[in-house]
Amino acid sequence: MKTAARVALFGLTLLFVACSTSPRTGGPEAPRGKPMAAPAVAAAPAEAPLGFDTVSNGFTDDATHQADQNKFDQFETVSDGLGPLYNAQSCRECHQNPVSGGTSQVTELRIGHKGADGTFQNAEIPINHGSVVIKGRTLVNQRAICPNAAFPMTEIQERVPDSETIRTLRLSVGLLGDGFVEAVADRTLIDISKKQCAKEGGKICGLVVFVPVLEAPGMTRVGRFGWKDQHASLLSFSADAYLNELGITNALLPNEVTDLCNTVREPNDAPAADGLGDIDHFARFVRALKAPPPDAEQAATPAAKRGAGLFAQIGCSSCHVATLTTAPAGTPVNGGQFTVPAALGNKTFHPWSDFLLHDVGTGDGIVIPVEEHYGKSMGKSVPDQAFRPVANRIRTAPLWGVRTHTMLMHDGASLTFRDAISRHRGEASEVTRRFEGLNQADQEALIEFLRSL
Repeated sequence: MKTAARVALFGLTLLFVACSTSPRTGGPEAPRGKPMAAPAVAAAPAEAPLGFDTVSNGFTDDATHQADQNKFDQFETVSDGLGPLYNAQSCRECHQNPVSGGTSQVTELRIGHKGADGTFQNAEIPINHGSVVIKGRTLVNQRAICPNAAFPMTEIQERVPDSETIRTLRLSVGLLGDGFVEAVADRTLIDISKKQCAKEGGKICGLVVFVPVLEAPGMTRVGRFGWKDQHASLLSFSADAYLNELGITNALLPNEVTDLCNTVREPNDAPAADGLGDIDHFARFVRALKAPPPDAEQAATPAAKRGAGLFAQIGCSSCHVATLTTAPAGTPVNGGQFTVPAALGNKTFHPWSDFLLHDVGTGDGIVIPVEEHYGKSMGKSVPDQAFRPVANRIRTAPLWGVRTHTMLMHDGASLTFRDAISRHRGEASEVTRRFEGLNQADQEALIEFLRSL
């Protein structure tokens, strides 16, 4: 079975890996006639620190972590570069439950349409009475700084045109523990995909997508952040959110969505005397966040313990992988722009996700918009259709901390665990069928287990 598809575009190679049944090969070979030295015995991985608190996981000292959180929580103003189009005034607005960096009830709106050839096309949204058309994006910003006193006749609020018939909401993702997710080696995620494909005969097969690393031009890495795995690095993710959610340009994404009403010098996020911009503080804050802890009291109940076994037995754990281990300290990642430190290296954590893309019947048909996530220059050279394989796939929702969520699945349309399980179709159809085949007591036990995470 074909295992990889490569798309080489203007020096950037995008790689999709899925459905492999071949064994992993490669590794060092001994010179001919000489025995190979025994590998050094690696230290056993330590458990990643857990907690809903403001204490650093060890990546930074607590004072630095608190200062970075203050940046993360800060409300931006027009004089800071807010807008012209935006969704929130601070990172915390979308990541605050139960603490800064968590999830929220906030959703974003994404739209598009199908072209004459049946493929997904980005939205075209006219603003200012049609004088400007916003293109190259699927995100609809729900707030704007105009019209205002300085620009009373400038109408830039985006609205959904009738032509954009593909419409979906996406919940804000949680960031707690994402420093450990970033520190997972690409090979770990690729091997999970291969194992799934082999075990399930291709019925369950996570898609691995290599995406650009903004801070390392020309380099790609396995995506893991965002509902479409559109980013692999927390600095890239921070830059994207600062521009597209708050409208603040930065060193990695320096171009505004529209120049109408724009009065602040570009890029808005200029590095300070120490060489760090706000996006650097945001990335450092997230890297220092602890992983979400389970509810120990709930997890100790007989029902939750039985439910944990059933969760694995019926196949939920094929995608909702319980345990991952980060790369060793000293490993360069993100195109060599970040080195895994001791605080994040060789750590075991329990996200209950494979961070891969799956079609479970809830996909929205939207591809990754290149210009929006990776900048206008790349948008001119790499067509969005390079990411066509992700259209109906969504990243496996990490279940750590899921007991703090009131809205479930990527779109927030499921309000109970039972609703969310029932919506799993596509690759997960057989697993859902097994859940539905459990007796009432066993179904409740499995749900009790989810309530402990």
